[in-house]
Amino acid sequence: MEHQVFVPVPAERLRTALADQARVARAVPGLQQEAGAEPLTGRLRLRVGGHSVTYRGTARVSAREDGTYAVDGDATESRGTGAVKLALTLTLTDTGDGCTVTAEGGAEASGRITELPAETVAAAAARLLSRFLEALAADDEERTERTEETGAAGTPARAVHADRLSDRLADDFADTGEPPAEAAHARRTMIGRSAEEVDHAPPRGRYAPVPAPQTVTGNPVVRWAAPAAALALASAIVVTRALRKRR
Repeated sequence: MEHQVFVPVPAERLRTALADQARVARAVPGLQQEAGAEPLTGRLRLRVGGHSVTYRGTARVSAREDGTYAVDGDATESRGTGAVKLALTLTLTDTGDGCTVTAEGGAEASGRITELPAETVAAAAARLLSRFLEALAADDEERTERTEETGAAGTPARAVHADRLSDRLADDFADTGEPPAEAAHARRTMIGRSAEEVDHAPPRGRYAPVPAPQTVTGNPVVRWAAPAAALALASAIVVTRALRKRR
C-alpha cells in the first residue's frame, strides 16, 4: 500500500512524538493497552465495512538511519486462528505549515480478513493510519500549547486554564452583571458546603427520590370508644321510655 497524510505540525516535532512509544500508543484509535506490557501491546478492533475483527498483538515504531521510520506489527485474532503481520515505512517531509507523511509497505494476513474485499480492507487500513497520525499531531500540539502556557515563570498549565475560564466567565457576566441561572443555582447550592457534604448530598429536582406514601392509622382507643358510647346512649333512651310508660 501507499498512503499520504498531511498533518499541521513540523516534521521535527512529529519525529519527537514518534520517538515516545507511550504517545504513539495513545494515538492509536481504539487500542486497549495490556497492563504491565509494552505500550504498543494490547487489543485493537478493526472495522472493515460492515464487519469488525479484533486483534491482539504488539507493534513497534523505530527510527532508521536514513530518517524514515519502520512500523512493524504482529497480531492474531482474539476469536479465531487468523493472523496479521504488518511492515510499513513512514517518510516525513516538511510541507508548508506542516508535514506530509508517506506510508509504504504491506501486510500478510490470514483468517477472516482475507474473506473481505481487498478494496474495503485497504480503505480501512488507510483510515486507521490517517486517524493515528492526526491524533499524534493533535497530541503534540496540545503539549506544545501547555509548554507555552507554562512560560518562563513556571506557572502550571492548569492554573493558566483556570485563569482563562475565569476571564471567559467574567465576559459572560459583563452584559447583565449577574451570573446565568445555572451558575446562580450552583452558587446557592454548592458554596459553603464541604466536599463530603456535596458528595453525599441527596439528589434534587427531577431525580430526587419520591417519598413513600404515609398510611394514616386511627387511634384504637377512639375506634373502640365510639361503639361503647353509642351503646350507652341507646340504653339510656330505652330506660327513659320505660319510665315514662310506668308513669
